[in-house]
Amino acid sequence: MSAEKIIADFKKKNFKPLYWLEGEEDYYIDMVIDYAENHILTPDEAGFNLTVLYGRDTEWTTVVNACRRYPMFAERQVVLLKEAQHMKDIDKLEQYVENPLASTIFVVGYKGKTLDKRTKLYKLLKQSAEVLNSEKIKEYKVNEWIKEYTQSQGFTIADKAAKLLEEHIGNDLSRIVNELEKLSLNLKGKKTITEDDIETYVGISKEYNVFELQSAIAKKDLPKALTIIQYFESNPKAAPIQMVLPALYASFSKIYTVFGMADKSEAALKPHFYFNQTAVRNALDTIKAYQYEGIERILLLLHHYNLKGIGVGDTGTPDASLLKRNGGKNDCVD
Repeated sequence: MSAEKIIADFKKKNFKPLYWLEGEEDYYIDMVIDYAENHILTPDEAGFNLTVLYGRDTEWTTVVNACRRYPMFAERQVVLLKEAQHMKDIDKLEQYVENPLASTIFVVGYKGKTLDKRTKLYKLLKQSAEVLNSEKIKEYKVNEWIKEYTQSQGFTIADKAAKLLEEHIGNDLSRIVNELEKLSLNLKGKKTITEDDIETYVGISKEYNVFELQSAIAKKDLPKALTIIQYFESNPKAAPIQMVLPALYASFSKIYTVFGMADKSEAALKPHFYFNQTAVRNALDTIKAYQYEGIERILLLLHHYNLKGIGVGDTGTPDASLLKRNGGKNDCVD
């Protein structure tokens, strides 16, 4: 079941006694827990019937005792167990999961991983609980997700602005939402988020970013590549090398796979690049500029300098110097 469906059921007063929220994507887990904490009970009811516990600081007995209490002056109580992945002896919740109290809504946030499906606890949860597996969004879906979320909030976002957010933040949905909320507060009546808004309110340069560096390398534009790297050198937080090199590697790896396709026409490449016309044209331009051997060499160089960037075989070279070597003459854009 999705987070949206769980919340929709909450709004309809359609409750189950137990909700187990697990997985690597915090955003959807936080969404359900926030709603449960702030909207299931009225403010008057919450004073007596809302219990918030944290896994790191809570014994399993405390959790079970809280869940077995009866509500006061209300039909139900809500017990939240946050950061449950840190709780010792969590498997001992089995006795409560096996026989939960109907008047308690017990919501558990188990972040960063999932329970071993072979355990008794997991098997009991599948029988008596609503289980949400909150998976990380696939990287190729991030751009679409940004646009859909923005639209759900009553705004639209320009293609390049969405791309800037995607390149800068990746698939961290919580960070993306925080930035979009900040943007919406600063639009002053506007309904479209532009590149200029991203630059002004998020701090991502529309000219000097990973996306533009990738484009410069693809076109063998050495002066532009070095200009962007110099900007990164002056603004270290704008694009740390640990973000830049993996992003470049992922992009060129995708282009590299085109050589294994029988049909390399623009029409054939569209599904391969998730119908992103800009990505298709960029791939074709890159292939034309470098051919198979050149792109293979780029990938080897990116891997080599990525290792140096994390300290393997190099512990003192500044990030910008590594980028200049990687993106300068005799390397990527030569």
